[in-house]
Amino acid sequence: MLKEETRKPYYRALDAFLEKERADGQTILPARRDIFNALASTSYDRVRVLLVGQDPYPTPGHAHGLCFSVQPTVRPLPFSLRNVYRELHEDLGYPVPNNGYLEPWARQGILMLNTVLTVRAHKANSHQGRGWEQFTDRIIELVAAKQTPVVFVLWGREAQKKGALITQSHHAVVACAHPSPLSARKFFGCRCFSHINRDLAAAGLPPIDWQILDV
Repeated sequence: MLKEETRKPYYRALDAFLEKERADGQTILPARRDIFNALASTSYDRVRVLLVGQDPYPTPGHAHGLCFSVQPTVRPLPFSLRNVYRELHEDLGYPVPNNGYLEPWARQGILMLNTVLTVRAHKANSHQGRGWEQFTDRIIELVAAKQTPVVFVLWGREAQKKGALITQSHHAVVACAHPSPLSARKFFGCRCFSHINRDLAAAGLPPIDWQILDV
């Protein structure tokens, strides 16, 4: 579905930029094998929730291609993810897990998509404006074209701009503040997890089991 996209000039320029970063000795995160992990973990036909993130964690060993998720051994958890877990606990009562590995959500049909899929190590937002946004906008457009209902989860102002790509009325949108420490005060109390499950139920779809087990 994305084959034509990867042939466009902007994508070729993005590819060249990433190769130059590597040639210049920069560490690119996540690992090359994990860049498209969100697409590999949740196939198009199984997507029923799309969670929009920004760019990968810039700390080596953290990012693995799913927005907000970290590798199972990462301690302490990133602040945004801790806030996600706090809201999840207050919303649905699940215990806060000892890890931030959100792959179980992806396996249930949540496409966990950052709008920028790579970052230079230790330098947040360093790959913004290089072409990833056009590529991931196309992914969002393709999901929005599905005839089956999808719940789009837009945390924060940047994610909410993607609402313009969601035009079909059979989809649902859950929008609230971003869980980062800068806006967490507005994120707490949004009860977005129960909201998502209500929207899925209204569409005749099974709920998400949000519990992440300890490892």
